[in-house]
Amino acid sequence: MTSSAYQQQLQSKIERIENQFSCYQPPQLEVFTSQEQHFRMRAEFRIWHEQDDMFYAMFERSTLDKSKKVIRIDEFPIADLRINQLMPVLLDAFKRIPALGHRLFEVHFLASLKGEMLVTLVYHRPIEPEWEVAAKELQQQLDIKLIGRSRKQKIVLSEEFIIEELQVLDQRYQYKQFESSFTQPNAKVCEKMLQWACEASNGAENDLLELYCGNGNFTLPLSKHFRRVLATEVAKSSVYAAQWNIEQNQIDNIQIARLSAEEFTQAYLGTREFRRLQEAGIDLQSYDFETVFVDPPRAGIDDDTLQLLQSFKRIIYISCNPDTLFENLKCLSQTHRITKFALFDQFPYTHHVECGVLLEKI
Repeated sequence: MTSSAYQQQLQSKIERIENQFSCYQPPQLEVFTSQEQHFRMRAEFRIWHEQDDMFYAMFERSTLDKSKKVIRIDEFPIADLRINQLMPVLLDAFKRIPALGHRLFEVHFLASLKGEMLVTLVYHRPIEPEWEVAAKELQQQLDIKLIGRSRKQKIVLSEEFIIEELQVLDQRYQYKQFESSFTQPNAKVCEKMLQWACEASNGAENDLLELYCGNGNFTLPLSKHFRRVLATEVAKSSVYAAQWNIEQNQIDNIQIARLSAEEFTQAYLGTREFRRLQEAGIDLQSYDFETVFVDPPRAGIDDDTLQLLQSFKRIIYISCNPDTLFENLKCLSQTHRITKFALFDQFPYTHHVECGVLLEKI
């Protein structure tokens, strides 16, 4: 992977996004680049066993007959440098220690800019007590966190999360990131996304509604730019992580509602009452919303929620799928115009791209 290869793929993304969204007459596209190597904080590999050897592997699917070809992975330049440094050390341990390497199926890495590392080992066999002895010794030796998984088994030797630390403008934020939960894979580009979103808030003095808040990734830095924040998230594990993150960062103007976007729309419009809001001490009538922040899943936003968004003065929309963003804008552009437009190269060397738009009421 060369610098020219990176620039070429980035330029093709820029042209695709500019052409796709030209009908909405957005302002000039702001482009936020990625590191060209060592940008991914997550990586997952199969462990391929061949006679007395084993190695990390991925699969390449044929475009002709859909068959899969095993690709041996000795290094993975797009992954965090510490993941690359750890890969051969772990592989050597798997080969030397039968309790660790026997019928090992997959290895999952999760790293943080703060320097923490969580490794999950997935087996096609029951995990025996001797695994735990060997894994604890390896964990201590390498200063990492290890988890063992097998069918109906999950053994956490120390903790099932790592702490990430992100710099946004002049402040650092700490986040608890759980094994197997969603986290932004490109941490440095994530910092750029967070800063862009904060600057797009434009010094709002009212309250912020956030839908799909996850672990509070955007919620924490955005809270500095609003009087109060009400953030919604339906997954219990993400709600727990968000609440820990709020307390850890000593932020006192955020409330979390465990509701989906669709449920919040029903609660906000008064068509349905939710005991979860009452139990959390959340009074929707006490909020003065002018701005809404959304970072929806790839499927985009449902029709009822889109209609709700149309009532807000300002919409900050981060999208991991430009196609569903384009479709959602068919509705939102009836009431709003795009005043900021951004591309974040979260996934270099793939066709995937993240976009950001700031929409203001016409």
